[in-house]
Amino acid sequence: MVDLTHEEILRYSRHLLIPEVGLEGQKKLSASSVLIIGTGGLGSPVALYLAAAGVGRIGLVDYDVVDATNLQRQIIHGMDTVGDLKVESARDRMLDINPEIQVDLYNEPFTSDNAMEIAKDYDILIDGTDNFPTRYLTNDVSVFLGKPNIYGSIFRFDGQASVFYAKEGPCYRCLFPEPPPPGLVPSCAEGGVLGVLPGTIGTIQATEALKILLDIGSPLIGKLLLYNALDMSFDFVKLKKNPGCLVCSENPEITEPIDYEEFCGVPGHDHDDGSAGVEWDISATNLAERVKDNNLKLLDVREPHELEISAIPNAINIPLGSLASRLSELDSADEMVVFCKTGGRSARALELLVTAGFKKIKNLNGGINAWARDVDEDLPIY
Repeated sequence: MVDLTHEEILRYSRHLLIPEVGLEGQKKLSASSVLIIGTGGLGSPVALYLAAAGVGRIGLVDYDVVDATNLQRQIIHGMDTVGDLKVESARDRMLDINPEIQVDLYNEPFTSDNAMEIAKDYDILIDGTDNFPTRYLTNDVSVFLGKPNIYGSIFRFDGQASVFYAKEGPCYRCLFPEPPPPGLVPSCAEGGVLGVLPGTIGTIQATEALKILLDIGSPLIGKLLLYNALDMSFDFVKLKKNPGCLVCSENPEITEPIDYEEFCGVPGHDHDDGSAGVEWDISATNLAERVKDNNLKLLDVREPHELEISAIPNAINIPLGSLASRLSELDSADEMVVFCKTGGRSARALELLVTAGFKKIKNLNGGINAWARDVDEDLPIY
């Protein structure tokens, strides 16, 4: 336990006035450590509030840079840090709020190779990711190390939160033994998210962390919180430990990190590179040279409301989710270029089309955003 300086006693005075926290509780926070995996929508409020609360050591894991599209929800970053490493941008803001804390930076992906080493010295892991490989990895590492894993997820208007702590309740795999099929659950980059939603869920995650560190209240162990912003509802689902869980049962089959990208069938990162592979890709500039070819068909697999933002003339719009049931509207003999926003959905559409017997098809690398950047500058990038 550490002693607080006069300056810290003044800083944390509103905590000290709460009987459940008090001086001893604030000392606990100062002696505690939390690892935040991801410094995006969820990681932003978590990092800000834990820094302000005086958690003595906070680790940040991320390997991305700040992009202008982040600023609608990732409130720890700003215009001045666009292009900077997210971990450095986050650290500077945290230390501006509270220079008394220690912030450790891990500017690297959280992988099977490094996760155990990174996480071993922290009291709590907080999942701020939005991809399934890292989510399963975070869960498994928390089980292997015997640490709480504070989970959060967001999509459009809906959020979830829970505390997965195998010593006292179920883990994430107890709830989701298998990941969803690749491409079934769109990312925030594909489906969107209300900007304030990660603030709500991230603040709940930060609250759960403080409760556990202070040993007060009833953490969300064995409970899944479901939040809907449109009707402002909070529901709870009781969770039970799975006696046959591959990771947290008495006789687990998985006792060390595995290949989570192979397990989930998707890359372990939060964004795609817009490519379906060299043999399937066509660049925006190459497409521009051929777009007047009457024999070339353009297939836009974005959602209809995205057409209001930007569009390529004469393209056929069949959203990815409807494509399998509407293949009869397409002619497999046609030469076709498939595109979406950045190339991820169109790459999955191309895979579906190839399986259905289409052969003369290409994927627009980088999607319509690449077209807007390299061909038609009158179109916005979103």
